[in-house]
Amino acid sequence: MLTDALIAFYKTDGYLLVADVLEPDVLAELRAVTDRIVATAKGLTEHTDVLDLEDSHTPERPRVRRIKHPHKVDPFYRELARHPRVMDILSRLLGPDIRMHKGGKINIKAGGHGAPVEWHQDWAFYPHTNDDVLAIGLLLDDVGSENAPLLVVPGTHTGPTFDHHADGAFCGAMDPAASGLDFSKAVALTGAAGSMTIHHARLVHGSEMNRSERQRRLLLYEYTAADAWPLLGCGDFDEFEGRMVRGVSTRQPRLAPAPIRMPYPVAAHQGSIYENQRATGRRFFDSYSEPGKKRAEAT
Repeated sequence: MLTDALIAFYKTDGYLLVADVLEPDVLAELRAVTDRIVATAKGLTEHTDVLDLEDSHTPERPRVRRIKHPHKVDPFYRELARHPRVMDILSRLLGPDIRMHKGGKINIKAGGHGAPVEWHQDWAFYPHTNDDVLAIGLLLDDVGSENAPLLVVPGTHTGPTFDHHADGAFCGAMDPAASGLDFSKAVALTGAAGSMTIHHARLVHGSEMNRSERQRRLLLYEYTAADAWPLLGCGDFDEFEGRMVRGVSTRQPRLAPAPIRMPYPVAAHQGSIYENQRATGRRFFDSYSEPGKKRAEAT
């Protein structure tokens, strides 16, 4: 599904949007499973190991902003992470041997109150021995400019790793003013439900608050080439090996130059990126003008 031209575009710009990756029946099942899990938020008073709640959540009016590690919650998500179409696309970018990193999440921006995610690079959270590392986003809903699409800054994956610290501790967000980036060049990844976004781990990205009445749900999985090993360690080795989704593993990490900043000292607020970013100093989406209007077209 990826032409040589699209692969070249990914290498220079750091992102892609591919249409019609999920079949209609798979998309329908994805929505149904997700709705069932979100419904368990009713009655909750605080975050759980599965659900991350909006600040405006109440037990009577539940509002979920993230399903954490969905592959551990329902076997459907675990199988979806190995979907043949997804694997065929990623093998063109990462090679034949692919590992899933950690297990992903579903970010949910409900109509009228979906929380923003400040500008950041995934690479700041989990640097590896080489940067054949990326994330995909499977669109559960049609995403337009009005319901808080993923925003990316093209080409930033070839630049520096920005400081994601505040007051001496990791906070999971960049200082937008200190970065020197022109955020008017941000591209919104819009497309129909069933499409898939791809962005390099070093690419600067974020998303604003959903001010529309239409929800925006995005299932995110991170993947690496099998020879990209996490610099923070792999923890449980058997679990690490169990995250191979295509090809064969290796115990010989490939080393390649890439700018590294370690995410230490750890974030003052633990949990999801939303919690990490509570410590962010200067915010973009609360006080800055709207990013540029350029839009990515589904391929």
